[in-house]
Amino acid sequence: MIHPKPVAGQLLARSTLDRASEHRLDEAWLAAAWRRPDARVLVLAQGRACWSGDAGAPRLVLVDPAHAPEGERLLLGVDAAGVPYFAITVEEPAELAAGEREGALRELGTLLDDRDAGLLVHATGLYHWHRTHRFCARCGQPSEIVAAGHVRRCPACGTEHYPRTDPAVIMLVLDRDDRCLLGRQESWPERRLSTFAGFVEPGESLEQAVARELHEEVGVRTTSTEYLASQPWPFPSSLMLGFIAYTQDEEVRVDGEEISEARWFTRAQLKEAVDAGEVLLPGTISIARHLIEKWYGEPLDEGNHW
Repeated sequence: MIHPKPVAGQLLARSTLDRASEHRLDEAWLAAAWRRPDARVLVLAQGRACWSGDAGAPRLVLVDPAHAPEGERLLLGVDAAGVPYFAITVEEPAELAAGEREGALRELGTLLDDRDAGLLVHATGLYHWHRTHRFCARCGQPSEIVAAGHVRRCPACGTEHYPRTDPAVIMLVLDRDDRCLLGRQESWPERRLSTFAGFVEPGESLEQAVARELHEEVGVRTTSTEYLASQPWPFPSSLMLGFIAYTQDEEVRVDGEEISEARWFTRAQLKEAVDAGEVLLPGTISIARHLIEKWYGEPLDEGNHW
């Protein structure tokens, strides 16, 4: 399997493993893979993983199957040497050994290497889905895990349920003078500004979702859109689809509900505001940061995270 190298801002879109989907229904292969002494297991305890090493470059703590706790078993894939990787999810607190700490994807995502980031993103997405889809949506009976953790099947009516991914558009707005528009949600900290985003509605194209969300939130109408990149966002189950949106409108009318303020910036104005601490940007884990820096032309205040 070929894994394209992620661009800046796609820090959650990294992996070095083949997901080995052809083996998910092969019970003999799965059993043999679990018995291998070199198999590696990531334990997610209440959605958090153990890590060790330097805080600036943590490594996930992986165990062999013999030392993994009982829990829901998920196949994450195999590496180039054929070593299988699994996750075990449990709802009990983690048991930490000396020198170990625990953290969730939002805390660790920008710091892990490609292998560990891919493992944690995959496992976290499946963990959240299984937690919230334990009953059949058709008949209401308890469902069970099959396909190495990638399907839930209802034994009562036979319906199969697959992991949910909710498409969401996220966009940086540019006007005719190449200024960017940034806004703040009321729930965010003061001075925090970012791009705009929203979920795609049924029967709606991505371009239509961009146009609708921007008109609803800040009152501007788009003239065109340009797709840039995507990013998994398993908090709990979104796929962020990043766009540049162009508008001829200069007047901004915030809705006062989702968006409490919005401001236009030239590159010089944004740089000055960031350097002075008047504007706090989204952290480097988010594709929002990539969209802003793609327009700006270089990284902005790399020490600024959320």
